[in-house]
Amino acid sequence: MFVKKVGQLLSMSGLACMSIGMGWMTQAYSQTLDGFEKAKGCNNIAILLPESDSSARYEAYDRPLLEAGLKAALPEVTISYANANNNAATQQNQAEAALAKGACIMILDPKDSDAAGAIVSQAKASGVPVISYDRLIQSDDLAFYVSFDNFKVGELQGEWIASNYQKGDKLVMINGSQTDNNAILFREGAISKLQPLADQGEIDIVYDQYTPDWNNATAQANMEGALTKEKNDVQIAYVANDGMANSVIAALRAQQLNGKVLVTGQDATVAGIQNILTGDQGMTVYKPIPAEAQATVDLVVALVKGEDTSKIATTRVKNRNGVEIPSLLLSPVTVTKDNVADTVIKDGFVSLEEVCKGLPSGTAGLCP
Repeated sequence: MFVKKVGQLLSMSGLACMSIGMGWMTQAYSQTLDGFEKAKGCNNIAILLPESDSSARYEAYDRPLLEAGLKAALPEVTISYANANNNAATQQNQAEAALAKGACIMILDPKDSDAAGAIVSQAKASGVPVISYDRLIQSDDLAFYVSFDNFKVGELQGEWIASNYQKGDKLVMINGSQTDNNAILFREGAISKLQPLADQGEIDIVYDQYTPDWNNATAQANMEGALTKEKNDVQIAYVANDGMANSVIAALRAQQLNGKVLVTGQDATVAGIQNILTGDQGMTVYKPIPAEAQATVDLVVALVKGEDTSKIATTRVKNRNGVEIPSLLLSPVTVTKDNVADTVIKDGFVSLEEVCKGLPSGTAGLCP
């Protein structure tokens, strides 16, 4: 069943790639192999992912999609895989081990966007290009960056709140980990829509904190603390992803507030979609991970074959130092109860059977 689903997701990735949004910073960029001598002809690829405890996506989607895509495109490839389990030092050791075993291209989703810069520098010193996957690594030596428009993710979350609030609502912000560059972008995107409302006295932002390691239990504790402080007078919970949203909903349920407080999310997880169908969560953000994985595979293949990458990495993203990194950014999609069937289910990202499991027949007019 799992292998079948990976195949379905791979087949949809070509269609998903066609919807890539390049509206901002679009500019052709010809990336050469200068400084990355080991890439051409490479058959030893390292894949390093950040964690698995706070988000199910990495082991459920990213790993199998990347591995299957690489093996299909490069039948002789050897893949070195490791998951950092939310530990930056562990990821550093894993990267060093992969390089010592001859990895000549590295796909790295950093646990810590700053700490991972040391990995990039070490890899480049060995002639190995690093593709920053999903989260931007803060390094001037980075070869490529493949992700979604993460500021837009936050904008979508903020726009949904802006379309559903009532004047005077109190809002709690449960952000992701501050060591994750994406979490910073998510918040910036959301606050760009929410701060004007706060400045106009339409809403009151009463709590705004990052959550170390995207820890779900910490998110629940923070929500409980915010509810206690505000004596349960909270109407909106901006939550950065579905995993933490599920924990926030648990805190709301304990006070019989679930379904009464607006809750956001991200990642379109099965649990997140179920919470939307039951009315406990208002929205999530769908990021077509198959398209992200396929774009990364396409970059690897181009590097291995010594081909120009400008048709793949068609934009540039500036890092904190202002250095432009050749990049590819995909477009996220808002998912609510109204379009679940036409987005994540239609695409095969999740199945109707999965999201309806354990829910009463007729839930949201969707479950049989």
